[in-house]
Amino acid sequence: MATLMVDFIISLDGYGAAEGWPGFWGMEGPEYLALIEEEAGQEHVALMGATTYRLMSGFAAEAPDDPGFAQLTALPKAVFSSTLKAPLEWKNSELVAGDAVEAVREMKRTETRPLRTIGSLSLCRSLLRAGVVDRFRVVIFPVITGATGRDRIFDAYPDITLDLVESRTFDGRLQLLDYVPTVLDAPPGSGA
Repeated sequence: MATLMVDFIISLDGYGAAEGWPGFWGMEGPEYLALIEEEAGQEHVALMGATTYRLMSGFAAEAPDDPGFAQLTALPKAVFSSTLKAPLEWKNSELVAGDAVEAVREMKRTETRPLRTIGSLSLCRSLLRAGVVDRFRVVIFPVITGATGRDRIFDAYPDITLDLVESRTFDGRLQLLDYVPTVLDAPPGSGA
């Protein structure tokens, strides 16, 4: 049975990106980049929605010789979309139509490789709400982008408790936090 990890990079105030800022808020360092390279080489199935697919496949097409995008291109990718049409152009990408939660439940039953999301805020929100996420990991970049931030990660998420199972610091400033999530029906102690 496969495990599912939702994986985000965020600013301290919970944004996934910010206008005018470079990727990784310009703060990626050698230790963090080594982790990305190491994990890209590990066998897993990448899960994403249509917006992330369009973005990442475009980057991969523009930089086919970039080692990171070459590794991502080589990975099997499941793309959940009602707007994209098969066959998808990006190598090793399979379009999954229909209910994403049910498709992921089936993948967890039948897939031998771990499942990991890339971006895809709506997809991740749906998977968390359905209780099918085994690990929730964030890498926090020490910036606050209140004026320029976009793609707020946690808006419209269910209430969730998080049990910390791993933490690491990269390049003396980036914090990785890896949790086991539990979706709550109501806040603790509310009597609901």
